[in-house]
Amino acid sequence: MRRRTLITGIAGGLVAVGTRPALARDRRVLHVRPGGSVQAAVDAVDGPGWTIVVHPGTYREVVNVPVGLAELTVRGATRDPREVVIVHDNANGTPKPDGSGTYGTAGSATFSSAAPGLTVRDLTLANDWLRADHPEITGTQAVAAYTYGDRTRFENVRLLAHQDTLFVETSALTAFDRQYFHRCYIEGDVDFVFGRATAVFEECHFHTLQRDVAFTPKGMVFAPSTARANPYGILAVRSRITSAAEDGAYKLARPWVPTYETTAWPSLVVRDTRIGSGIDPVAPYTNMRDAYPWQTMRFHEYRNTGPGSTITVPENRPQLTDAEARSHTPAAYLGDWRP
Repeated sequence: MRRRTLITGIAGGLVAVGTRPALARDRRVLHVRPGGSVQAAVDAVDGPGWTIVVHPGTYREVVNVPVGLAELTVRGATRDPREVVIVHDNANGTPKPDGSGTYGTAGSATFSSAAPGLTVRDLTLANDWLRADHPEITGTQAVAAYTYGDRTRFENVRLLAHQDTLFVETSALTAFDRQYFHRCYIEGDVDFVFGRATAVFEECHFHTLQRDVAFTPKGMVFAPSTARANPYGILAVRSRITSAAEDGAYKLARPWVPTYETTAWPSLVVRDTRIGSGIDPVAPYTNMRDAYPWQTMRFHEYRNTGPGSTITVPENRPQLTDAEARSHTPAAYLGDWRP
């Protein structure tokens, strides 16, 4: 792949990365245009509070935002997230070029960030690795975004992949990092929203993909791995869940208790959300491992609508009471942070 050159448009002129005019430093804005590199712009940031504006185009690269770049904003230049696409195609089992092994799930991410106060908006993050193209690879997790910093905010972002699309993690096993997703579109098939973070999804659209497999369930939307000490895990509120697969082909969730954190107590609340027919209404939850049955986890729903929300077997769909629901709101989960 040829080396790409980043050009930044600041203060009415074009300034190549590597030069540091005072006016560019004062404005703390970098522009990335087609032929440029988002990662090169990240590398050019030298402190908190910068904004990277990505202009319409497709940027095939891996982007990693380090922990030191606090309060960074990465945004599309227009309000249409389809016009700006950052995409790559690593999977868990993809061999690294240096021969040191494979990338692993977290390492497969197209976009990753450890920075606190990160804002991403108005663009698409995608991982277009496909199982059918790589039958020799068994580690099929391929992450679009891996975020593990407190006060991470995604606004009007499309997140596209298949297995493990969005990894909402924390910076340490004992950290309760908060993440907020507003009006985002997230699609995938297996466990495609997963992790340990306190993650709020408000007015988001989750979409399950068709899979060419004979078995069901074809996949699950959520796989939380919340720490036992954290009162809040994943919250989806005023959202919708649709599917390209046949009716009942997907489960709403299964709990993930990682081998490195067997004390995890996964927490998920889906409330005030329209659940389409792609979700199995009779048995919407399943186990990842039988040693950790979903019935022992913190899985609840509240006032959902749609054919996938029908309660036919009450013990299979734990519901919050009205009083309990008052403790499961975006404000309660996010605490003193108001994104």
